[in-house]
Amino acid sequence: MRWTLFYKLGSPKWFYDISGKWVPFLSVITAAVLLPALIWGLAFAPEDYLQGNSYRIIFIHVPSAFLAQAVYMMMAVAAVIHLVWKMKMADIALTVLVPIGASFTMLALVSGAIWGKPTWGTWWQWDARLTSMLILFFLYIGLFALRNALQNHHAERACAVLTLVGVVNIPIIKFSVQWWNTLHQGTTLTLTEKPSMAIDMLIPLLLSIAGFYLFLFLVTIQRLRVEILVRERKTVWVSRLIS
Repeated sequence: MRWTLFYKLGSPKWFYDISGKWVPFLSVITAAVLLPALIWGLAFAPEDYLQGNSYRIIFIHVPSAFLAQAVYMMMAVAAVIHLVWKMKMADIALTVLVPIGASFTMLALVSGAIWGKPTWGTWWQWDARLTSMLILFFLYIGLFALRNALQNHHAERACAVLTLVGVVNIPIIKFSVQWWNTLHQGTTLTLTEKPSMAIDMLIPLLLSIAGFYLFLFLVTIQRLRVEILVRERKTVWVSRLIS
């Protein structure tokens, strides 16, 4: 049963048909979670006793940093599936996730710089966490350039291999604060320790993270549907869909 679903997901036509039913629901729930979370965090959460109102950028910075890494891990899974099972949908997913991941990484870097100026007194520091996040952004850009430089199956395999090579950067990002002396503060949210944030700051942050993930799923599905139509434009089912 599970393997049947796995192979169905590898079919562009099946995925396009089934994903169309998800989009309206995801759109509503994303707006219902993300918008209140950002309004609560940016406008109504209490002021931090040390950082003042500048801390409010965390409601954008933390979720975008999470997603920058999560998208790359999703790409790594897609790369393995493509290399092992040669599934067309895996390469399609790898293709559409690159600009999404790059966007979240850029948002994390820019929002981090905005936070860093009043907190550290500088827009940028060659800090271990910041530097490894910048490397992640360059990996995304490199994958985008490689995809456009090569053609057909050569691009698919090369991008999958480069994605897997770049996975080594993810644990470096995660543990950089512990491994090196760094300006960046330690992890705020962990599964093993009680959060250090006040509850009226923690709740909008958690909602914001959930809303960002929902937004990621929504955008990814929409981009997958567009990419499927582009790649399958010469097939009968797409021709019937368009006509």
